[in-house]
Amino acid sequence: MPKGSRTKALYYCAAALVLATVAVIAPATAQFPAAPDDPQDKPPLAGSPKAKKAAPTAGAGPNIVGNWNGQLTQVGSTTPYKFELAISAKGADVKYPDLDCVGKLTRVGQSKSYVFFVEIITKGQAEKGGRCPDGTLTVARQGNDLAVGWFGSIQETTVIAYGTLKKK
Repeated sequence: MPKGSRTKALYYCAAALVLATVAVIAPATAQFPAAPDDPQDKPPLAGSPKAKKAAPTAGAGPNIVGNWNGQLTQVGSTTPYKFELAISAKGADVKYPDLDCVGKLTRVGQSKSYVFFVEIITKGQAEKGGRCPDGTLTVARQGNDLAVGWFGSIQETTVIAYGTLKKK
């Protein structure tokens, strides 16, 4: 093979290798886009005062304040049970009328779309002979409705329930 042909062949192989690499990497970077720079993550400039990060406010996340009711369905069960949720700026309470249970919710976090609570049962506790274990709730506003996902454990068994609530 003449010298010019070998160089040309080597050039085409290198170009094909680069194109193949780009074809493999491009979908991966599209799947995992780079996170935008957060100015709070950068060190302050010399001589500038350090800014304090703002604490999340109770109003952050979706607007879920109000009195809600509906039914929850436990995974593995065909019989839903009534569920009432009262959320204010100061806290949240739950009632399970069919199970004779009442609880308090503590808001532990939120995102743009969801609010996360830890639930402590104050009446009807499973460990005191009642029917309700403590658990966690995740809620999301869906138009005029509130989607609820509940997760807990009772007698070493995972329990999951879900439902959609309407505003009273």
